[in-house]
Amino acid sequence: MESAKLSAKRHRETSCNFWTIGTGFPKLATRTVVGFALLFVAAMTVSPPAIAQLPGLPSAAPAGTSARRGPDAPYTLGAGDRVRLDIFEVPEYSGEYQVLIDGTLNLPIIGSVPVQGLTLQRATDEISSRYARYIRRPLLTITLLAPRPVKIAVAGEVNRPGSYTVSLTEGRQFPTVTQALQLAGGITQAANIRQVQLRRLQSPGSSDIIAVNLWELLNNGDLSQDLTLRDGDSLFIPTSPQINPDESRTLADASFAPQNTGPIKIVVVGEVSRPGPYIVSPATVATANIPPEVNTTAASSSTPATVTQAIQVAGGITPLADIRQVQIRRSARSGPEKVLDINLWQLLQSGDVTQDVILQEGDTVVVPTASNIDPSEVPQIASASFSPNTIRVNVVGEVAKAGTIEVPPNTTLNQAVLAAGGFNNRARRSSVELIRLNANGTISKRNVQVNFAQGINDQNNPVLRNNDVVVVNRSSLANFSDTLGTVLSPLGGVFSLFNFFRIFQ
Repeated sequence: MESAKLSAKRHRETSCNFWTIGTGFPKLATRTVVGFALLFVAAMTVSPPAIAQLPGLPSAAPAGTSARRGPDAPYTLGAGDRVRLDIFEVPEYSGEYQVLIDGTLNLPIIGSVPVQGLTLQRATDEISSRYARYIRRPLLTITLLAPRPVKIAVAGEVNRPGSYTVSLTEGRQFPTVTQALQLAGGITQAANIRQVQLRRLQSPGSSDIIAVNLWELLNNGDLSQDLTLRDGDSLFIPTSPQINPDESRTLADASFAPQNTGPIKIVVVGEVSRPGPYIVSPATVATANIPPEVNTTAASSSTPATVTQAIQVAGGITPLADIRQVQIRRSARSGPEKVLDINLWQLLQSGDVTQDVILQEGDTVVVPTASNIDPSEVPQIASASFSPNTIRVNVVGEVAKAGTIEVPPNTTLNQAVLAAGGFNNRARRSSVELIRLNANGTISKRNVQVNFAQGINDQNNPVLRNNDVVVVNRSSLANFSDTLGTVLSPLGGVFSLFNFFRIFQ
Protein backbone atom coordinates (compact mmCIF):
# COMPACT_ATOMS: atom_id res chain seq x y z
CA MET A 1 0.00 0.00 0.00
CA GLU A 2 2.69 2.43 0.87
CA SER A 3 4.55 1.67 -2.34
CA ALA A 4 1.39 2.40 -4.34
CA LYS A 5 0.85 5.67 -2.56
CA LEU A 6 4.45 6.69 -3.22
CA SER A 7 4.03 5.94 -6.92
CA ALA A 8 0.89 8.06 -7.16
CA LYS A 9 2.58 10.94 -5.44
CA ARG A 10 5.44 10.88 -7.87
CA HIS A 11 2.99 10.88 -10.76
CA ARG A 12 1.23 13.98 -9.42
CA GLU A 13 4.55 15.81 -8.95
CA THR A 14 5.60 14.89 -12.45
CA SER A 15 2.34 16.18 -13.90
CA CYS A 16 2.63 19.39 -11.94
CA ASN A 17 6.19 19.97 -13.16
CA PHE A 18 5.11 19.33 -16.76
CA TRP A 19 2.34 21.96 -16.66
CA THR A 20 4.64 24.36 -14.90
CA ILE A 21 7.14 24.01 -17.71
CA GLY A 22 4.32 24.21 -20.27
CA THR A 23 3.14 27.42 -18.76
CA GLY A 24 6.62 29.05 -19.12
CA PHE A 25 7.03 28.07 -22.82
CA PRO A 26 4.07 30.17 -24.13
CA LYS A 27 5.34 33.17 -22.19
CA LEU A 28 8.79 32.83 -23.76
CA ALA A 29 7.30 32.51 -27.26
CA THR A 30 5.11 35.56 -26.71
CA ARG A 31 8.07 37.66 -25.63
CA THR A 32 10.05 36.61 -28.70
CA VAL A 33 7.24 37.54 -31.11
CA VAL A 34 6.76 40.91 -29.43
CA GLY A 35 10.49 41.61 -29.74
CA PHE A 36 10.52 40.89 -33.46
CA ALA A 37 7.45 43.09 -33.94
CA LEU A 38 9.13 46.01 -32.19
CA LEU A 39 12.22 45.62 -34.37
CA PHE A 40 10.06 45.60 -37.53
CA VAL A 41 8.21 48.77 -36.45
CA ALA A 42 11.50 50.50 -35.68
CA ALA A 43 12.90 49.57 -39.07
CA MET A 44 9.81 50.92 -40.83
CA THR A 45 9.89 54.24 -38.98
CA VAL A 46 13.48 54.97 -40.03
CA SER A 47 13.23 56.77 -43.38
CA PRO A 48 15.71 55.70 -46.05
CA PRO A 49 18.16 58.29 -47.38
CA ALA A 50 16.74 60.49 -50.14
CA ILE A 51 18.28 60.11 -53.56
CA ALA A 52 18.71 63.31 -55.54
CA GLN A 53 17.73 63.17 -59.17
CA LEU A 54 17.74 65.65 -62.04
CA PRO A 55 14.46 67.47 -62.60
CA GLY A 56 12.29 65.74 -65.14
CA LEU A 57 14.12 62.43 -64.96
CA PRO A 58 12.36 59.35 -63.50
CA SER A 59 13.31 58.04 -60.11
CA ALA A 60 15.91 55.33 -59.90
CA ALA A 61 14.99 51.68 -59.83
CA PRO A 62 15.09 49.92 -56.43
CA ALA A 63 18.36 48.35 -55.42
CA GLY A 64 18.85 44.92 -56.84
CA THR A 65 16.80 45.51 -59.99
CA SER A 66 18.19 46.33 -63.42
CA ALA A 67 17.05 49.68 -64.86
CA ARG A 68 16.50 49.78 -68.64
CA ARG A 69 18.93 52.11 -70.34
CA GLY A 70 16.29 53.41 -72.71
CA PRO A 71 14.89 56.90 -73.17
CA ASP A 72 13.48 56.98 -69.62
CA ALA A 73 16.53 55.55 -67.83
CA PRO A 74 17.85 57.54 -64.83
CA TYR A 75 20.99 59.63 -65.05
CA THR A 76 24.28 57.79 -64.70
CA LEU A 77 27.46 59.27 -63.32
CA GLY A 78 30.59 59.81 -65.36
CA ALA A 79 33.85 61.71 -65.50
CA GLY A 80 33.28 65.44 -64.95
CA ASP A 81 30.12 65.21 -62.82
CA ARG A 82 30.17 67.32 -59.67
CA VAL A 83 28.24 65.88 -56.72
CA ARG A 84 27.65 66.66 -53.07
CA LEU A 85 27.88 63.96 -50.43
CA ASP A 86 26.02 64.51 -47.13
CA ILE A 87 26.49 61.99 -44.28
CA PHE A 88 24.00 62.43 -41.46
CA GLU A 89 25.69 63.77 -38.30
CA VAL A 90 29.15 63.36 -39.88
CA PRO A 91 29.85 66.78 -41.42
CA GLU A 92 33.61 66.22 -41.51
CA TYR A 93 33.14 63.60 -44.25
CA SER A 94 30.50 65.58 -46.15
CA GLY A 95 31.35 67.92 -49.04
CA GLU A 96 31.48 68.48 -52.80
CA TYR A 97 33.41 66.10 -55.00
CA GLN A 98 34.01 65.65 -58.73
CA VAL A 99 34.07 62.37 -60.60
CA LEU A 100 37.62 61.94 -61.87
CA ILE A 101 38.65 61.04 -65.38
CA ASP A 102 38.85 57.36 -64.44
CA GLY A 103 35.22 57.42 -63.24
CA THR A 104 35.96 57.35 -59.50
CA LEU A 105 35.18 59.54 -56.48
CA ASN A 106 37.99 60.19 -54.01
CA LEU A 107 36.26 60.27 -50.59
CA PRO A 108 37.58 60.63 -47.01
CA ILE A 109 38.67 57.44 -45.23
CA ILE A 110 37.32 55.02 -47.85
CA GLY A 111 39.41 56.49 -50.69
CA SER A 112 38.63 55.83 -54.36
CA VAL A 113 35.14 54.56 -55.18
CA PRO A 114 34.28 53.64 -58.83
CA VAL A 115 30.97 55.25 -59.84
CA GLN A 116 31.26 55.32 -63.65
CA GLY A 117 27.95 54.25 -65.17
CA LEU A 118 26.14 54.06 -61.82
CA THR A 119 22.86 55.81 -61.07
CA LEU A 120 22.69 58.04 -58.02
CA GLN A 121 20.82 55.26 -56.18
CA ARG A 122 23.44 52.63 -56.88
CA ALA A 123 26.29 55.04 -56.13
CA THR A 124 24.66 55.82 -52.77
CA ASP A 125 24.38 52.11 -51.95
CA GLU A 126 28.01 51.49 -52.91
CA ILE A 127 29.40 54.37 -50.85
CA SER A 128 27.14 53.53 -47.90
CA SER A 129 28.38 49.93 -47.82
CA ARG A 130 31.97 51.15 -47.72
CA TYR A 131 31.36 53.69 -44.96
CA ALA A 132 29.55 51.00 -42.91
CA ARG A 133 32.97 49.68 -41.88
CA TYR A 134 33.71 52.94 -40.06
CA ILE A 135 30.29 54.45 -39.31
CA ARG A 136 27.45 52.61 -37.66
CA ARG A 137 24.38 52.63 -39.94
CA PRO A 138 25.49 55.56 -42.16
CA LEU A 139 22.75 57.65 -43.72
CA LEU A 140 23.92 59.15 -47.05
CA THR A 141 22.51 61.62 -49.55
CA ILE A 142 24.15 62.25 -52.94
CA THR A 143 23.10 65.31 -54.91
CA LEU A 144 24.14 66.07 -58.48
CA LEU A 145 25.32 69.68 -58.49
CA ALA A 146 26.66 70.08 -62.04
CA PRO A 147 26.37 67.43 -64.74
CA ARG A 148 29.35 66.84 -66.99
CA PRO A 149 29.43 68.19 -70.58
CA VAL A 150 27.47 66.00 -72.94
CA LYS A 151 29.49 64.58 -75.84
CA ILE A 152 27.38 63.21 -78.68
CA ALA A 153 27.97 62.00 -82.24
CA VAL A 154 25.79 62.71 -85.28
CA ALA A 155 26.20 60.79 -88.54
CA GLY A 156 24.30 60.12 -91.74
CA GLU A 157 22.22 62.62 -93.72
CA VAL A 158 23.29 65.82 -91.98
CA ASN A 159 25.33 68.69 -93.38
CA ARG A 160 28.19 68.49 -90.84
CA PRO A 161 28.46 64.98 -89.37
CA GLY A 162 30.82 64.48 -86.46
CA SER A 163 31.08 64.70 -82.68
CA TYR A 164 29.80 67.64 -80.63
CA THR A 165 30.20 68.68 -77.00
CA VAL A 166 27.45 70.56 -75.18
CA SER A 167 28.34 72.26 -71.90
CA LEU A 168 25.48 72.18 -69.42
CA THR A 169 25.94 75.60 -67.90
CA GLU A 170 23.54 77.02 -65.34
CA GLY A 171 19.99 77.00 -66.68
CA ARG A 172 20.81 74.92 -69.74
CA GLN A 173 19.09 71.60 -70.11
CA PHE A 174 20.27 68.41 -71.72
CA PRO A 175 20.19 68.56 -75.56
CA THR A 176 17.45 66.78 -77.47
CA VAL A 177 17.54 64.93 -80.78
CA THR A 178 16.40 67.94 -82.80
CA GLN A 179 18.90 70.23 -81.07
CA ALA A 180 21.69 67.82 -81.92
CA LEU A 181 20.63 67.89 -85.56
CA GLN A 182 20.77 71.68 -85.48
CA LEU A 183 24.33 71.50 -84.15
CA ALA A 184 25.21 69.24 -87.09
CA GLY A 185 24.02 71.85 -89.61
CA GLY A 186 20.57 70.38 -90.15
CA ILE A 187 19.36 67.41 -92.13
CA THR A 188 19.74 67.00 -95.88
CA GLN A 189 16.85 66.59 -98.29
CA ALA A 190 17.72 62.88 -98.57
CA ALA A 191 17.23 62.23 -94.84
CA ASN A 192 14.84 59.51 -93.69
CA ILE A 193 13.50 61.11 -90.52
CA ARG A 194 11.07 58.25 -89.90
CA GLN A 195 13.86 55.83 -88.97
CA VAL A 196 16.36 57.87 -86.97
CA GLN A 197 18.49 55.65 -84.72
CA LEU A 198 19.68 56.65 -81.25
CA ARG A 199 22.49 54.42 -79.98
CA ARG A 200 22.95 54.60 -76.20
CA LEU A 201 25.76 52.89 -74.33
CA GLN A 202 24.57 50.38 -71.78
CA SER A 203 27.87 48.98 -70.58
CA PRO A 204 31.34 48.67 -72.07
CA GLY A 205 30.92 46.71 -75.28
CA SER A 206 27.11 46.83 -75.45
CA SER A 207 24.50 49.43 -76.34
CA ASP A 208 20.78 49.93 -76.90
CA ILE A 209 19.32 51.21 -80.20
CA ILE A 210 16.24 53.40 -79.79
CA ALA A 211 14.05 54.14 -82.83
CA VAL A 212 12.99 57.78 -83.28
CA ASN A 213 10.31 58.95 -85.73
CA LEU A 214 10.71 62.69 -86.26
CA TRP A 215 7.99 62.69 -88.91
CA GLU A 216 5.49 62.11 -86.08
CA LEU A 217 6.93 65.15 -84.36
CA LEU A 218 6.47 67.33 -87.47
CA ASN A 219 2.97 66.15 -88.36
CA ASN A 220 1.37 65.26 -85.03
CA GLY A 221 3.45 67.24 -82.55
CA ASP A 222 4.57 64.06 -80.75
CA LEU A 223 7.18 65.48 -78.34
CA SER A 224 8.00 62.00 -77.08
CA GLN A 225 10.01 61.52 -80.26
CA ASP A 226 12.33 64.41 -79.38
CA LEU A 227 14.27 62.39 -76.81
CA THR A 228 16.70 63.89 -74.33
CA LEU A 229 20.28 62.86 -75.10
CA ARG A 230 22.91 61.63 -72.67
CA ASP A 231 26.66 61.70 -72.68
CA GLY A 232 28.00 59.17 -75.19
CA ASP A 233 24.82 58.97 -77.32
CA SER A 234 25.12 58.57 -81.09
CA LEU A 235 22.55 59.65 -83.68
CA PHE A 236 22.34 58.14 -87.15
CA ILE A 237 20.04 59.60 -89.81
CA PRO A 238 19.66 57.07 -92.65
CA THR A 239 19.16 57.84 -96.32
CA SER A 240 15.59 57.77 -97.55
CA PRO A 241 15.05 54.90 -100.03
CA GLN A 242 12.94 57.21 -102.21
CA ILE A 243 12.78 61.00 -102.26
CA ASN A 244 9.23 62.27 -101.94
CA PRO A 245 8.70 65.75 -103.45
CA ASP A 246 5.58 66.23 -101.30
CA GLU A 247 7.75 66.15 -98.17
CA SER A 248 10.56 68.32 -99.53
CA ARG A 249 9.21 71.63 -98.27
CA THR A 250 8.10 70.14 -94.95
CA LEU A 251 11.67 69.04 -94.31
CA ALA A 252 13.02 72.41 -95.41
CA ASP A 253 10.74 74.25 -92.97
CA ALA A 254 11.54 72.03 -89.97
CA SER A 255 13.42 73.48 -87.01
CA PHE A 256 16.19 70.94 -87.53
CA ALA A 257 16.65 71.84 -91.22
CA PRO A 258 19.62 74.00 -92.34
CA GLN A 259 19.11 77.53 -91.06
CA ASN A 260 21.65 79.36 -93.22
CA THR A 261 20.75 79.10 -96.90
CA GLY A 262 24.17 79.95 -98.31
CA PRO A 263 25.43 79.31 -101.85
CA ILE A 264 25.27 75.73 -103.10
CA LYS A 265 27.05 74.08 -106.01
CA ILE A 266 24.79 72.40 -108.55
CA VAL A 267 24.88 71.29 -112.20
CA VAL A 268 22.20 72.01 -114.79
CA VAL A 269 22.34 70.02 -118.05
CA GLY A 270 20.07 69.25 -120.97
CA GLU A 271 17.70 71.61 -122.73
CA VAL A 272 18.73 74.87 -121.09
CA SER A 273 20.35 77.89 -122.67
CA ARG A 274 23.66 77.65 -120.76
CA PRO A 275 24.21 74.15 -119.35
CA GLY A 276 26.99 73.64 -116.84
CA PRO A 277 27.93 73.94 -113.15
CA TYR A 278 26.66 76.88 -111.10
CA ILE A 279 27.00 78.29 -107.61
CA VAL A 280 23.44 79.23 -106.70
CA SER A 281 22.42 81.55 -103.89
CA PRO A 282 19.28 83.62 -103.30
CA ALA A 283 21.09 86.69 -104.69
CA THR A 284 22.18 85.00 -107.93
CA VAL A 285 18.70 83.59 -108.41
CA ALA A 286 17.20 87.01 -107.92
CA THR A 287 19.33 88.63 -110.64
CA ALA A 288 19.11 85.76 -113.11
CA ASN A 289 15.71 86.24 -114.66
CA ILE A 290 13.82 88.88 -112.71
CA PRO A 291 13.15 92.51 -113.71
CA PRO A 292 15.56 95.04 -112.13
CA GLU A 293 12.85 96.75 -110.11
CA VAL A 294 12.20 93.47 -108.25
CA ASN A 295 15.83 92.52 -107.64
CA THR A 296 16.28 94.42 -104.38
CA THR A 297 13.48 92.57 -102.65
CA ALA A 298 14.28 89.21 -104.17
CA ALA A 299 17.97 89.36 -103.33
CA SER A 300 17.21 89.70 -99.65
CA SER A 301 15.29 86.43 -99.65
CA SER A 302 16.82 83.61 -97.61
CA THR A 303 14.78 80.78 -99.05
CA PRO A 304 16.80 77.86 -100.44
CA ALA A 305 17.22 77.43 -104.17
CA THR A 306 14.66 75.37 -106.07
CA VAL A 307 14.61 73.58 -109.43
CA THR A 308 12.96 76.43 -111.33
CA GLN A 309 15.42 78.93 -109.88
CA ALA A 310 18.36 76.77 -110.95
CA ILE A 311 16.94 76.63 -114.49
CA GLN A 312 16.64 80.42 -114.44
CA VAL A 313 20.30 80.75 -113.54
CA ALA A 314 21.17 78.46 -116.48
CA GLY A 315 19.40 80.85 -118.87
CA GLY A 316 16.02 79.14 -118.93
CA ILE A 317 14.74 76.19 -120.91
CA THR A 318 15.02 75.83 -124.67
CA PRO A 319 11.97 75.33 -126.94
CA LEU A 320 12.76 71.59 -127.09
CA ALA A 321 12.67 71.04 -123.33
CA ASP A 322 10.44 68.32 -121.90
CA ILE A 323 9.30 69.90 -118.67
CA ARG A 324 7.20 66.85 -117.72
CA GLN A 325 10.21 64.61 -117.13
CA VAL A 326 12.77 66.80 -115.40
CA GLN A 327 15.08 64.82 -113.12
CA ILE A 328 17.10 65.62 -110.04
CA ARG A 329 20.06 63.35 -109.44
CA ARG A 330 21.14 63.48 -105.81
CA SER A 331 24.17 61.83 -104.23
CA ALA A 332 23.57 60.10 -100.90
CA ARG A 333 26.09 59.72 -98.09
CA SER A 334 25.50 56.01 -98.23
CA GLY A 335 24.12 53.89 -101.04
CA PRO A 336 23.53 54.62 -104.73
CA GLU A 337 22.54 57.92 -106.32
CA LYS A 338 18.90 58.93 -105.86
CA VAL A 339 16.81 60.10 -108.84
CA LEU A 340 13.75 62.28 -108.31
CA ASP A 341 11.29 62.79 -111.20
CA ILE A 342 9.38 66.07 -111.23
CA ASN A 343 6.71 67.45 -113.52
CA LEU A 344 6.97 71.20 -114.09
CA TRP A 345 3.95 71.14 -116.39
CA GLN A 346 1.89 70.11 -113.37
CA LEU A 347 3.35 73.11 -111.56
CA LEU A 348 2.15 75.40 -114.37
CA GLN A 349 -1.28 73.82 -114.71
CA SER A 350 -2.39 73.22 -111.12
CA GLY A 351 0.09 75.26 -109.10
CA ASP A 352 1.53 72.13 -107.46
CA VAL A 353 4.41 73.80 -105.62
CA THR A 354 5.74 70.43 -104.44
CA GLN A 355 7.08 69.93 -107.97
CA ASP A 356 9.42 72.87 -107.45
CA VAL A 357 11.73 70.77 -105.30
CA ILE A 358 14.28 72.41 -103.02
CA LEU A 359 17.86 71.68 -104.07
CA GLN A 360 20.86 70.83 -101.96
CA GLU A 361 24.62 70.82 -102.43
CA GLY A 362 25.79 68.61 -105.31
CA ASP A 363 22.42 68.14 -107.04
CA THR A 364 22.27 67.71 -110.82
CA VAL A 365 19.21 69.00 -112.70
CA VAL A 366 18.55 67.23 -116.01
CA VAL A 367 16.10 68.76 -118.51
CA PRO A 368 15.47 66.16 -121.26
CA THR A 369 14.57 66.76 -124.90
CA ALA A 370 10.89 66.48 -125.79
CA SER A 371 9.98 63.84 -128.36
CA ASN A 372 6.83 65.71 -129.37
CA ILE A 373 5.82 69.33 -128.77
CA ASP A 374 2.17 70.25 -128.45
CA PRO A 375 1.68 73.63 -130.21
CA SER A 376 -1.13 74.55 -127.84
CA GLU A 377 1.26 74.41 -124.87
CA VAL A 378 3.95 76.64 -126.38
CA PRO A 379 2.56 80.03 -125.26
CA GLN A 380 2.12 78.92 -121.66
CA ILE A 381 5.59 77.40 -121.48
CA ALA A 382 7.10 80.52 -123.06
CA SER A 383 5.56 82.70 -120.35
CA ALA A 384 6.78 80.50 -117.48
CA SER A 385 9.25 81.95 -114.99
CA PHE A 386 11.84 79.30 -115.88
CA SER A 387 11.78 80.22 -119.58
CA PRO A 388 14.23 82.90 -120.79
CA ASN A 389 12.85 86.39 -120.99
CA THR A 390 13.99 86.82 -124.60
CA ILE A 391 16.01 85.13 -127.31
CA ARG A 392 18.10 86.79 -130.01
CA VAL A 393 17.25 86.09 -133.65
CA ASN A 394 18.90 87.57 -136.75
CA VAL A 395 16.54 88.45 -139.60
CA VAL A 396 18.48 89.63 -142.66
CA GLY A 397 17.64 90.30 -146.28
CA GLU A 398 14.54 91.83 -147.76
CA VAL A 399 12.67 92.95 -144.63
CA ALA A 400 11.80 96.41 -143.41
CA LYS A 401 14.11 96.35 -140.34
CA ALA A 402 16.87 93.83 -140.94
CA GLY A 403 19.21 92.93 -138.08
CA THR A 404 19.21 91.29 -134.66
CA ILE A 405 15.93 91.36 -132.80
CA GLU A 406 14.96 90.16 -129.34
CA VAL A 407 11.79 88.12 -129.23
CA PRO A 408 10.09 85.99 -126.56
CA PRO A 409 11.12 82.35 -126.35
CA ASN A 410 9.23 79.89 -128.54
CA THR A 411 8.69 82.58 -131.15
CA THR A 412 7.91 81.09 -134.54
CA LEU A 413 9.51 81.97 -137.85
CA ASN A 414 6.43 83.89 -139.02
CA GLN A 415 6.44 85.95 -135.84
CA ALA A 416 10.13 86.79 -136.24
CA VAL A 417 9.60 88.01 -139.81
CA LEU A 418 6.75 90.21 -138.70
CA ALA A 419 8.81 91.49 -135.74
CA ALA A 420 11.44 92.62 -138.28
CA GLY A 421 8.88 94.75 -140.07
CA GLY A 422 7.67 92.15 -142.54
CA PHE A 423 8.66 91.70 -146.18
CA ASN A 424 9.56 94.68 -148.30
CA ASN A 425 8.55 95.01 -151.99
CA ARG A 426 11.69 93.22 -153.15
CA ALA A 427 11.28 90.08 -150.98
CA ARG A 428 10.54 86.57 -152.10
CA ARG A 429 7.44 85.89 -150.12
CA SER A 430 7.08 82.22 -150.84
CA SER A 431 10.05 80.91 -148.82
CA VAL A 432 12.93 81.93 -146.57
CA GLU A 433 16.18 80.27 -145.45
CA LEU A 434 16.65 79.15 -141.83
CA ILE A 435 20.27 78.80 -140.66
CA ARG A 436 20.83 77.15 -137.27
CA LEU A 437 23.90 76.47 -135.14
CA ASN A 438 23.44 72.99 -133.71
CA ALA A 439 24.55 71.80 -130.28
CA ASN A 440 27.26 69.58 -131.79
CA GLY A 441 28.87 72.56 -133.54
CA THR A 442 27.47 71.92 -137.02
CA ILE A 443 25.37 74.37 -139.02
CA SER A 444 22.14 73.37 -140.71
CA LYS A 445 20.46 75.29 -143.54
CA ARG A 446 17.06 74.64 -145.02
CA ASN A 447 14.35 76.39 -147.00
CA VAL A 448 11.07 76.97 -145.24
CA GLN A 449 7.86 77.64 -147.14
CA VAL A 450 6.19 80.71 -145.69
CA ASN A 451 2.52 80.57 -144.91
CA PHE A 452 1.28 83.15 -142.43
CA ALA A 453 -1.93 81.17 -141.99
CA GLN A 454 -0.01 78.21 -140.55
CA GLY A 455 0.22 77.61 -136.84
CA ILE A 456 3.30 76.14 -135.18
CA ASN A 457 4.64 73.60 -137.63
CA ASP A 458 8.17 72.32 -137.94
CA GLN A 459 7.86 72.22 -141.73
CA ASN A 460 6.31 75.62 -142.51
CA ASN A 461 6.43 77.61 -139.27
CA PRO A 462 9.09 76.19 -136.91
CA VAL A 463 9.84 77.51 -133.44
CA LEU A 464 13.06 79.52 -133.47
CA ARG A 465 15.97 79.05 -131.12
CA ASN A 466 18.46 81.48 -129.74
CA ASN A 467 20.89 82.83 -132.39
CA ASP A 468 18.90 81.45 -135.35
CA VAL A 469 19.36 83.33 -138.64
CA VAL A 470 16.43 83.95 -141.00
CA VAL A 471 17.44 84.99 -144.54
CA VAL A 472 14.78 86.62 -146.71
CA ASN A 473 15.94 86.44 -150.33
CA ARG A 474 15.00 88.70 -153.24
CA SER A 475 12.11 87.91 -155.47
CA SER A 476 12.70 86.89 -159.12
CA LEU A 477 11.69 90.32 -160.37
CA ALA A 478 14.00 92.08 -157.94
CA ASN A 479 16.78 89.69 -158.84
CA PHE A 480 16.31 90.37 -162.58
CA SER A 481 16.17 94.10 -161.95
CA ASP A 482 19.36 94.03 -159.93
CA THR A 483 21.11 91.94 -162.59
CA LEU A 484 19.98 94.25 -165.34
CA GLY A 485 21.16 97.22 -163.37
CA THR A 486 24.51 95.62 -162.91
CA VAL A 487 24.87 94.96 -166.66
CA LEU A 488 23.71 98.43 -167.71
CA SER A 489 25.71 100.23 -165.10
CA PRO A 490 28.87 100.62 -167.31
CA LEU A 491 26.77 101.96 -170.18
CA GLY A 492 25.28 104.46 -167.84
CA GLY A 493 28.77 105.69 -167.12
CA VAL A 494 29.57 106.12 -170.84
CA PHE A 495 26.41 108.08 -171.47
CA SER A 496 27.19 110.24 -168.49
CA LEU A 497 30.66 111.02 -169.91
CA PHE A 498 29.16 111.79 -173.35
CA ASN A 499 26.75 114.22 -171.74
CA PHE A 500 29.68 115.84 -169.96
CA PHE A 501 31.50 116.61 -173.24
CA ARG A 502 28.32 118.01 -174.76
CA ILE A 503 28.51 120.84 -172.24
CA PHE A 504 31.55 122.31 -173.99
CA GLN A 505 29.95 122.25 -177.46
